[in-house]
Amino acid sequence: MPIDDFNVRLLTREEIQMPLDWAAEEGWNPGLHDAESFFAADPTGYFVGELNGKPVSVISVVKYGDDFAFIGLYIVKPEFRNRGFGLRTWNHAIANLGNRNIGLDAVVEQQKTYERSGFKKAYANIRFGMVAQEKAVRQPVLLSSISWEELLAYDRSLFPSSRNAFLKSWINQPRAIALGILEKDKLAGYGVLRPCRSGYKIGPLFANDANMAENLFQDLISHVPGQTVFLDTPEINPEATNLAARRGMTKVFETGRMYTDGAPELPMHRMFGITTFELG
Repeated sequence: MPIDDFNVRLLTREEIQMPLDWAAEEGWNPGLHDAESFFAADPTGYFVGELNGKPVSVISVVKYGDDFAFIGLYIVKPEFRNRGFGLRTWNHAIANLGNRNIGLDAVVEQQKTYERSGFKKAYANIRFGMVAQEKAVRQPVLLSSISWEELLAYDRSLFPSSRNAFLKSWINQPRAIALGILEKDKLAGYGVLRPCRSGYKIGPLFANDANMAENLFQDLISHVPGQTVFLDTPEINPEATNLAARRGMTKVFETGRMYTDGAPELPMHRMFGITTFELG
């Protein structure tokens, strides 16, 4: 089949579920209701490569402001791999990123490939899993009780750019639990638990210290006793991996967080769980 029959175009809102379904087939276990939040992050950030009108490749290139972007959901259907369709999709999607620092999470076996494209590994993110138990701490508060401006400011201190539309959708997903923790009446951490194809994921899990993070973690998982829960921890924060170890979580797999222009300067000691492997 001639490669000239291949073209890349933007995905519409109605089509955004497709790359998430493909991700599920790859075993990446996306959230059940991620599509709305992902599209809110950047409606122009999702692409499909079509061969004779048939989708064969997808990628997301989400732009956060003028300085930062994140790549995810980069998939070529197995029967069409090693034929150049993935690279053409990649090149088309990143062509309009300008001088933004670009991040992604790469599985171990693909990190050398991304290095050849100018990415450098900053640290590992490790996914841990466990079966949740019913034991709430009840120190956290519903995130909806926190002012929107205070939540945005706290999130901005832990992410390379503002992500207002994404965050508003993310914390209000159906069946999601979004909690905050206070210190002297100020937001000192927050976490979100959401249902996935298999079990639940916590992300993000941000807190000013390990004790607050663990209180948030325990209260979040108390809402889904008996269910498998996953947490993606940045290995660069030893308190995050220590939390997983204390809770008896087991390692599922790891990725390498990679950037084209170096890791943004963020307080990693307050980051106990990243938001997603797909959007950063």
